[in-house]
Amino acid sequence: MRTKLSHFAFDLPQKLIAKYPEKNRDESRLMVVHKDTGKIEHRIFKDILDYFDDGDVMVFNNTKVFPARLYGRKEKTGAKIEVFLLRELNNEARLWDVLVDPARKIRVGNKLYFSDEHDNDILVAEVVDNTTSRGRTIRFLYDGTDEEFQKELHTLGNTPLPKEIGRPAEESDKERYQTIFAKELGAVAAPTAGLHYSRELMKRLEIKGLEFAELTLHIGLGTFRSIDVEDLSKHKMDAEYYKITQPAVDVVNKGKEGKKRVCGVGTTTMRAVESSVSAESLLKPSEGWTNKFIYPPYDFHIADSMVSNFHLPKSSLLIMVCAFGGFDLIMEAYQEAIKEEYRFFSYGDAMLII
Repeated sequence: MRTKLSHFAFDLPQKLIAKYPEKNRDESRLMVVHKDTGKIEHRIFKDILDYFDDGDVMVFNNTKVFPARLYGRKEKTGAKIEVFLLRELNNEARLWDVLVDPARKIRVGNKLYFSDEHDNDILVAEVVDNTTSRGRTIRFLYDGTDEEFQKELHTLGNTPLPKEIGRPAEESDKERYQTIFAKELGAVAAPTAGLHYSRELMKRLEIKGLEFAELTLHIGLGTFRSIDVEDLSKHKMDAEYYKITQPAVDVVNKGKEGKKRVCGVGTTTMRAVESSVSAESLLKPSEGWTNKFIYPPYDFHIADSMVSNFHLPKSSLLIMVCAFGGFDLIMEAYQEAIKEEYRFFSYGDAMLII
């Protein structure tokens, strides 16, 4: 039984964390792991075509990343601060849950100013509550329409690349840290397995007869939060909003009932579908918040194959992949990935488990 956090530790050389994505989305490397035989193949992502047939289903997360990282300054002292928008609590009052850095300097009642590149103050916010050691609730003091407010946020905000990538966001990240099917605004991190799909590849999959289903799961920072309990059964995931519509359900269940392959693209897609299983082990439509944490042993109900990036040691994402592919096989595949210098993390290479 692999229910201890320490089982999921491994040495990852820092140089294998990808700083930039591949030039072409579908030309990342692809490791193919066969659950039944334990065979491991090394391919290019667009070769994924070879593993699927007419009527097989791919399920994507169509969440869209918003520019959640703001840089501003504190009133009076002018001290520089970073504000990371987590989620909007109240649209009318413009209340947001945020993380602040440096947290010790930002107290209830402080006003925070956000300026454009010409040093014109565009937005002002007031800190109204402490939520966690780094967490605050802030209220934006803005009189315009919601549309105007969102536009200002997009002007000031930066692409929220995870800190582990080790560089500030650049202009090109606005497009590359978004999947081509991103539609529903609300994530603070990209569903990274989906980043490998290009429009050309989607067309070729369509021509081959594959069916596509889309759902939404807005990824929060909880997905990346470090697990600090050794006993995995005691870990609590942050809740994330998800929505699975009837059209997606129809596509997935038709595939399942026709004994076709159903592939979950990314750990967030897998979490969403596993949060919405009917008594007959089929997918059902639903909408709400899920804090489902999948760790071994776990019986998956919906997808029988999955695409995933290479994740960091001891992460909830690695733990889920091990639950799906089998602990020994996945940890062996990860050692192979390190030996072959696959690129890890958000902008890294991909793995297909079948």
